[in-house]
Amino acid sequence: MTVSQRLREAARPIWDRCLSHPFVLGLGGGTLPVEKFQYFMLQDYLYLFDYARVFALGVVKARDGALMRVFARNVEAILDGEMEIHRTYMARLGIAEEEVLAVRPALDNLSYTHYMLSAAGRGGPAEITASILACSWSYAEIGQTLAKIPGAADHPFYGEWIRGYASEDYAAANQALIDLMDRLAAKASAEQMADLEEIFVNCSRYELGFWDMAWEMRP
Repeated sequence: MTVSQRLREAARPIWDRCLSHPFVLGLGGGTLPVEKFQYFMLQDYLYLFDYARVFALGVVKARDGALMRVFARNVEAILDGEMEIHRTYMARLGIAEEEVLAVRPALDNLSYTHYMLSAAGRGGPAEITASILACSWSYAEIGQTLAKIPGAADHPFYGEWIRGYASEDYAAANQALIDLMDRLAAKASAEQMADLEEIFVNCSRYELGFWDMAWEMRP
């Protein structure tokens, strides 16, 4: 079992709950109330800034130029790629970016990003990647799962979100992170491996909590 497979297996019960979450099912069925989706997109947009900062810590802590470039490319991909999906939806909802940045992050959002930044700050590139991977990988699985629902990817409003996370480009970027995780932790000690698993599972728990937060529109 590879490192990434071990991490994925440890988080399986949590990810199963994410895939069957009413918010996620509402996306796939096109029945999600727009106000819940708007709340989610605003919070997720704020989340992505700190997500990019976690990658940026990888640039700081990398010991060689090649690894620095890997983390740097991911910072760019988030700020100029993944966040573009959010900007498109904001435009469709009539929300200016200035309005988005005036939104206060929800407590669940703050807790999640602070945990990631803490894990990245005390660890090295492997710990940074473990804290990042739960988000990237779970969204890839959710996007690919929802895209299999007849008509979901063609939904006039939610289809763009589903297509973005089910796309080949997103899958390739996520696979690159999985491969990076396996490479960085290939010689991890039992103690480090336990720490990586704890980080990954905790971030998976935060992912589930983020869906709960969005569904309930918690402040």
